[in-house]
Amino acid sequence: MIMGHADTLLAMGGAFVAAAVLARLGSRIGLPTIPLFILAGILLGPNTPGFVLLHDPHDLEMLSALGLVLLLFYLGLEFHMDDLKTGGRKMATAGGLYLALNVGAGLAFGFALGWGTSEALVLAGVLGISSSAIVTKTLVDLNRIGNPETKPILGIIVVEDIFLALYLAALQPVLAGAEDIGSAVVQIGKAFGFLLALALLARFGTKAIGKLFATKDNELLVISFLGAAVLVAGIAEEFGVADAIGAFMVGLMLGNTSSGERIRELVHPLRDAFGAIFFFAFGLSIDPGDLPSVLVPVLIAVAVTIAMNVLAGLCAAKIYSFGPGQAANVATTLLARGEFALILATMAAAAGLDARLSPFIAGYVLILAVVAPLVAGRSHWLARVLPGDQETPSGARGTARESTEQPESATHG
Repeated sequence: MIMGHADTLLAMGGAFVAAAVLARLGSRIGLPTIPLFILAGILLGPNTPGFVLLHDPHDLEMLSALGLVLLLFYLGLEFHMDDLKTGGRKMATAGGLYLALNVGAGLAFGFALGWGTSEALVLAGVLGISSSAIVTKTLVDLNRIGNPETKPILGIIVVEDIFLALYLAALQPVLAGAEDIGSAVVQIGKAFGFLLALALLARFGTKAIGKLFATKDNELLVISFLGAAVLVAGIAEEFGVADAIGAFMVGLMLGNTSSGERIRELVHPLRDAFGAIFFFAFGLSIDPGDLPSVLVPVLIAVAVTIAMNVLAGLCAAKIYSFGPGQAANVATTLLARGEFALILATMAAAAGLDARLSPFIAGYVLILAVVAPLVAGRSHWLARVLPGDQETPSGARGTARESTEQPESATHG
């Protein structure tokens, strides 16, 4: 038993150290941290030759889940209720267009591959949904939280997450071969009802929630918000909603209380540390040896996703009256695919779908997880070729270009 604990502690400590070393290296050569965390997981995992830090990626499963919960909790803290009240219609329109373009393209791509109907439905989700974790980390790394285009980006993520909860609830009985439509409807109803309850609580219960978390003791405040985020995330899972969505809603509620600013400061080190473990664990799950057999469809899917994201960025810019700089930021920031695609890969494998799905998803996600943060940091290159007035909207002049040139030392700010 002691040796088992020692092995786990060595793996955890090694993961933190490896992530820290590569993050320092990346900051010196101008690379974002996300792909380096993933690379550390690949190199030190069981699927590559040489030293293996962790033979079973599931040993980091709880820490990885906590990293995702904290990343989305932080995203909720930054998404103010006023944004939902004043920009709900625009947010829904932009998010709906993003989903229509990307999920639709993913479904068409899936059918074009000819792997099967269930496989096409899985690929629709894989190609259609951005990685909330990577998008959040990219915004933090590039110091773009305060940029005008960040609100639409977060709004699209919120719409995606709501769609994700309903999509997973509907897809599960399809992959399991369920013929009972009624049970599928019940699952969807439970997920939607839980999301609605959280939304109503966030809308009308902020004052009462603020009183519950009002304390001058930072230790008690950390324990309180961390407990609430993890508990609601677990309850969300029971209702068929992704755990990270529950954490996001808790952040949304707490960010609008009198303790919101203190919570944002206190959660920073937790978010950065456990977020690194999430991406490291993601790398552990990837087997590079499976990638060559699906390389061509992966590259086609990447090209399709880039094209749809550029189009979606232009649509968002039209809705919000942004210039090409902000349109490029929207398109490149939302490009990453990650944790949701891996969930779908797991579901597809459990359902016995086409064996090519898992390596395809791994290769597709890895390429975009590496490329997206790099491209997002250089979005001004894309802005030069997009149509529209090159001047940014009044009140936001220069932010698009300046934000893309923030030093990587802002990673943990």
